[in-house]
Amino acid sequence: MNKKIRVLVAKPGLDGHDRGALVISQALRDYGMEVIYTGLRQTPEQIVAAAVQEDVDAIGLSCLSGAHNELFPEVMSLLKQRGADDIIVIGGGVIPWEDIPFLESAGVRKIFTPGTPTVETAKFIEAAVLERDGYPAPAGMEPPKKIDHIGIAVESLDEVLPFYVNTLGLKLEAVEEVESQKVKVAFLKIGQTRLELLEPMDEQSPIRQFIIKRGQGVHHVALGVENIASRIEELKKAGVKMIQEQPVKGAGGASIAFIHPSSTHKVLFELCEKPETEGGVS
Repeated sequence: MNKKIRVLVAKPGLDGHDRGALVISQALRDYGMEVIYTGLRQTPEQIVAAAVQEDVDAIGLSCLSGAHNELFPEVMSLLKQRGADDIIVIGGGVIPWEDIPFLESAGVRKIFTPGTPTVETAKFIEAAVLERDGYPAPAGMEPPKKIDHIGIAVESLDEVLPFYVNTLGLKLEAVEEVESQKVKVAFLKIGQTRLELLEPMDEQSPIRQFIIKRGQGVHHVALGVENIASRIEELKKAGVKMIQEQPVKGAGGASIAFIHPSSTHKVLFELCEKPETEGGVS
């Protein structure tokens, strides 16, 4: 696409602080976009009129006053009335998480909360405009496809399997040893996912260390992904710390890598890419 993406950055409502709007305006310019900033205390009518007149591709709304639930939908409504609802609208500012589903259901494409790197906002606008105009969008990080399995650390498979199989009635698919992780693993299918019971094979097993520190219980959540190597690189570029920076062999022939809990608010996540054939346990 040869044209330069034009973005209108606007401050609807009465709040008088625009540092955030100015920061994002400069960031979008640095990314290569043309930015028009409307200034403080704009009405939805003024914002929409300016967006149509300037023939922008996107509008960035910034609101700190708490009136976003009224002002942002009003902008969307006026754009529709003017036949300009192909303009992509994003929002930011002090927006409570509980308000985001409502705003996005009103047509705001995405709300960026404080702390979001400005380059991520620019990338989102770029991808949305390219998609709208029928151009191939740059490949972004796709969400994981599913929860592949939940890993549970146990002292002894022999002791716990009767509960899972006989009491809960889950189907035991297989038991195998994973030498690289020093664990013996039992797979139990539950719906479209699995429980993975992990018994340490020796005192050096990471699962043994986990049980010593925290006792038996949930050890990790495995996210089903495709192209795990690319996923790892994307996460590293986003500043996420990995325990394994290259995929390693996991149970059932899967390729796996763990994300360091320091990057995940203390939850141990595993990336898990399985062979194509379903029915294989991994």
